[in-house]
Amino acid sequence: MLISFTVENWLSFKERSTFSMAASREKQHAQRVPRIKDYKMSLLPVAAIYGGNASGKTNLFKALSFAKNLIVRGTQPESHIPVEPFRLDPACLKAPTLLSFELFTENRCYEFGFKVTSEKVVEEWLVEIRKTTEKELFRRQGDQIRFAPELKKKQFLQFAFQGTRDNQLFLTNAVHQKVETFKPIYKWFRDKLVLIAPDSRFGPLEIVLQKDHPLSQQMSKTLSQLDTGIARLGDEYIELENLPMPEKLQQQLMGDLSEGERVDFRIEPDQDRFLITKKDGRIKARKLVSYHSNTQGEQIRFEITHESDGTRRAIDLLPAFLDLIGGTDRVYAIDELDRSLHTLLSQSLLNGYLDSVDPDSRAQLLFTTHDVLLMDQKIFRRDEMWVTERDPMGCASLIAFSDYKDIRSDKDIRKSYLQGRIGGIPRILLSDLSNQRFTDKAQGDAS
Repeated sequence: MLISFTVENWLSFKERSTFSMAASREKQHAQRVPRIKDYKMSLLPVAAIYGGNASGKTNLFKALSFAKNLIVRGTQPESHIPVEPFRLDPACLKAPTLLSFELFTENRCYEFGFKVTSEKVVEEWLVEIRKTTEKELFRRQGDQIRFAPELKKKQFLQFAFQGTRDNQLFLTNAVHQKVETFKPIYKWFRDKLVLIAPDSRFGPLEIVLQKDHPLSQQMSKTLSQLDTGIARLGDEYIELENLPMPEKLQQQLMGDLSEGERVDFRIEPDQDRFLITKKDGRIKARKLVSYHSNTQGEQIRFEITHESDGTRRAIDLLPAFLDLIGGTDRVYAIDELDRSLHTLLSQSLLNGYLDSVDPDSRAQLLFTTHDVLLMDQKIFRRDEMWVTERDPMGCASLIAFSDYKDIRSDKDIRKSYLQGRIGGIPRILLSDLSNQRFTDKAQGDAS
């Protein structure tokens, strides 16, 4: 589970900002807040992040994505670290970017963080947070590293550090070198943190194409209940020569795929996706299709690309929500949850998840949204709602609604938000635009 996330000198976040999933003393919806008994800590199951356009919401999501990729995929030799510092202050372009996480995994709490520039890792640290104390497992500063006393005896850790490039995290290289000590943190980023961008397409295609798989069956059932018009999902086989791809690419697939290997393939973002398999020396492809019932009760096949944007977005998000409802221990971060979704559909998905949460749950959902109709204390606690705000200098900040003392539990916070008393709304100077129009007209008439 995610406890907190800190960012500094990243895109619009010039100053250090911390996003926390630690529950405050709020009493709203207390019955569904997960409890970590050994640490006497409560962590929130959900967080909604609001804010105007260009206020910083997506930049938080991008920071999570950057951190995950740097930790899990790493970097190539001689390549630059794709860091994106604050660009409106020349001093920030040369300063390192800081990203730090507090997380709970395998019944332990850790803090892992790093400072990086485009050329190198300036600093990196891992701390085990115990019940009453903290223990620094390692701290890297430049070309030096310091280990906890019991880890100093393990010479292979020193060897792993000596083989760590300047543009590479030690944690990443150590795990790649079969060091088991730090693997829980690496696995959390690799397996537990799931990011869904606005243009992400449906993930576990192979599973849904298995008609007898529980997820496939549940997807079809839920889509029919969400008023999408879909009676069920299905699949269709396609011969290699009928695939919409150049012949040269087809030949490359024939040569590159090994027997029994499966590849999820799509040529363009909005085109069909294919699950391509090599079996008995031949390439076979399957794609997802949908079925609608006609007036005679017959099921008519539809291409997924012919479904509405909202239906396709629902198909993209359903695996995440079904996983959340099923009791996963993953952390899902969704950028623009409400993209192409009706408010009632978004609310239904959220309520379905929150109704499944209890003190023993270990799932979490973070999402950004513009949908103020979801800004409802009947759904969320005040500490589960956040707002991003950008000042006149372009610097973003992050504030929890629970930090505002005048927001009572019985208050309609939507009204306060839309009136700008909480922040996070765009400063639209429509009156200036209107005045400019009349000024231009007057100048034209005068000439």
